[in-house]
Amino acid sequence: MRGLLYTSKASSPSYSYAQSPTRSSKASSPTHSFAQSPARTPRSSMSTPSHHQTFSASIIEEDLLYAEQIIRRWDLDSPFYTKVDYLFTGDRREARLFVKSVKNLQSAMHSFVSESASSEKIIHAQKLMQIAMKRLEKEFYQILSANRDVLDSESVSNHSSRARSSVSDDDDASEEDDRISSSGNTVSDGERVSVSEIVMADLKSVADCMISSGYAKECVKIYKIIRKSIVDETLYNLGVEKYSLNQVNKMEWEVIEPKIKTWVHAEKVAVKSLFYGERILCDYVFSSSEKIRESCFSDICKEKAIQLFEFPEFVAKSKKSMERMFRTLDLYNAISEQWPDIEMIFSFDSMVVVRTQAVTSLVKLGDAVRAMLTDFEAAIQKETSKTPVHGGGIHPLTRYVMNYLVFLSDYAVALSDIVADWPLQIQSPLPESYFSSTGSEESSSISARFAWLVLVLLCKIDASAELYRDVAQSYLFLVNNLNYIISKVHSSNLKLLIGEDWLVKHEQKLKQYAANYERMAWSKVMTSLPENPNNLPIEAVRECFRRFNLEFNYACRKQATWVIPDSKMRDEIKISVAKKISPVYRTFYDRYRDVFRGVDSVVRYAPDDLGNHLSDLFHSTGGPGSSGTGTPSHSSSSSSPLSRRR
Repeated sequence: MRGLLYTSKASSPSYSYAQSPTRSSKASSPTHSFAQSPARTPRSSMSTPSHHQTFSASIIEEDLLYAEQIIRRWDLDSPFYTKVDYLFTGDRREARLFVKSVKNLQSAMHSFVSESASSEKIIHAQKLMQIAMKRLEKEFYQILSANRDVLDSESVSNHSSRARSSVSDDDDASEEDDRISSSGNTVSDGERVSVSEIVMADLKSVADCMISSGYAKECVKIYKIIRKSIVDETLYNLGVEKYSLNQVNKMEWEVIEPKIKTWVHAEKVAVKSLFYGERILCDYVFSSSEKIRESCFSDICKEKAIQLFEFPEFVAKSKKSMERMFRTLDLYNAISEQWPDIEMIFSFDSMVVVRTQAVTSLVKLGDAVRAMLTDFEAAIQKETSKTPVHGGGIHPLTRYVMNYLVFLSDYAVALSDIVADWPLQIQSPLPESYFSSTGSEESSSISARFAWLVLVLLCKIDASAELYRDVAQSYLFLVNNLNYIISKVHSSNLKLLIGEDWLVKHEQKLKQYAANYERMAWSKVMTSLPENPNNLPIEAVRECFRRFNLEFNYACRKQATWVIPDSKMRDEIKISVAKKISPVYRTFYDRYRDVFRGVDSVVRYAPDDLGNHLSDLFHSTGGPGSSGTGTPSHSSSSSSPLSRRR
C-alpha cells in the first residue's frame, strides 16, 4: 500500500504523491487496484471492505482539503486577497497548482455524488467550485484583455502550430515560463512568438478547466465580448464600413474608386490574418468542444465577414461603365485568389452564409465584367470618324482601345474564368490569323475575345483610312495604326493571349502597307528618272531633271505635315525611300552634271541633298490626333461613346 508524504511550504501544506493526487472514483485507487488481484490479495482484506472504503474516503478528504487551501488563497472575496495579483502573471507554478486543485475538487465532487455522501460535503465543494470559477473568470478576462498585442492575428496565425500548454501537470515550470513575469511587460519582437504561444496555452488551460466544471457559458461570454471588439476595431481601422446598395448606387465614381482600393487591401488582411487568426485561436482555446468552437467563431466573425463580402456585390450591381472595369476586376481577383482560404476559414455549417455571400459577390462581379466587355465592344463599333486624323497619325480610338486591352490582359486569369462559359457570338468565324496556333484550350476563349476586339478595331481603322483623299496618306495612316497595335501586342501580355502567329501575319501586312505607301507617294519621283541614263539627248536629260525636280519637290511639300510617330518605323521608311531614289539619281547626276554645270534651274538637287530633305519628313506634331501616347482625350463636344473615358 502506497503511503503519503507530508511536507510544509509557507503557511499551507503541500502534498506530493507517487502519482497524480486526482481521484475520480474508488476504482482509481492504487489500493483498490491491488485488491483486484486474487493472487496477491490476503483473505482478511476481502472480508473487510469497509476498511478499504474508509481509506479511499480519506484520500478524497485530503485532496479536498488541499484544493480548498489553494482555492481560498485566491478567493476574490477574501479580505486577505490583493486585488493586483493574478495567477498567470508572476510565479506560474501557482497557476498550475490552482488548475490542479480544481481538477482534484472535481474528482472529489464526483466521488461524493457516487457514494451518496452527505449534502453538506457536496454543498461545501460546490461553494469552493464557485470561488474557483469566479477566480478563473477574472483570470480569463485578464489574459484576454492584457495580451491583445501578443494575441494579434498575425502572431496567432503564424505561430499557432507551435502553441503548447504552459500549464502542465509537471511541477517544474519551464525556464521560458518563469522568464515571463508579467504579461503586461514590454516584449521584444524576438520574444513575441513564445509569449503568444504561452498566452494561448494559458487561455486553453482556463477554458478547459471552466468547461469541464460546467462553467462554459461564463467562459464563452467573456471570450466573445473581448475578441469581437478586437475584430470590429481591426476592420474599422482597415477602413471597412457598412454600406447599403442604395448608398453605393448614389456614390460618384470618384468616391467609390478609393473605397475599392481600401477594400482590396482590407480583404487581404482580413482573410489572411484577422479571420484566419481568430479561427485558429478559437480552435485552439476551445479544442475540447467543437460546438463551442463553432459558436464562438461564428458570433465573433460572421456579422463582419458578411459585411466585408457584401461591398463587392453592391459595386457590381451599381452603374456600369468602362472606366469601372479594372477596379471591378480587382474586386474579383481579391475574392477568387482568397477563395481557398475563405472556404477553409468559414467551413463551419453556421458560416455557410459567409461563403454564400462571397460566391454571390464573385458571380455578380463576373456578370458586371461581361456587361462591360459587351459595352466596350459596342462602343468601338459605334465609334464614327467624320474627319481624318491629322497627318495620317495614330487614331485616338487606336490608342484608347489598345491601352485598354493592354490593361485588360493583365487580368487574363480572372477574365479566363469570367468568359469560360460565355462563348463569343459573332456572325462569321474569325480569320485563322486571329488565333494562336500554340494557345492552350483553357485560354482559347479569352484569346478569341481579345482577338475579336482587335479585329473590330482594325475594321474601324480601315474605315477611317477611306476618309483620306490622298491614297498614299491613307496607307501611311494604316501603317501608323497597325504598327502601334503590333507594338502594344508585342510588349504586353497580349502577345501570350493572341499568339506569335498573329504577330507574324500582321507584321507581314504592315510591310505591305508600307510598300503601298512608298509606291503611291514616290512612284512619280522614281519614274521621272530613266532606267537607262546612257546616251540620252540633251533635251531628254533636261526634261528628266525638270520632272525629277518637280515631282521630288511636290512629294516633299505634300508630305511635310505627314507624321510617323514611331521613330523606328519613321527611319525604316525614310531609308527604304532613299534606297529607291538616291542611287538612281546619283548615277544620273554623275553622268550629266557637267553638261548643266551652273544652270541651277535644271540641276536643283545634289545627291546628298535628297537625304537631307527626306530626313526632315514625318516629324510634324501639329494638328489634332497627331501626338500623345496615353489614353486619348476627346474634345468636350465629341459624341464618341469612348470620349467619356479620361
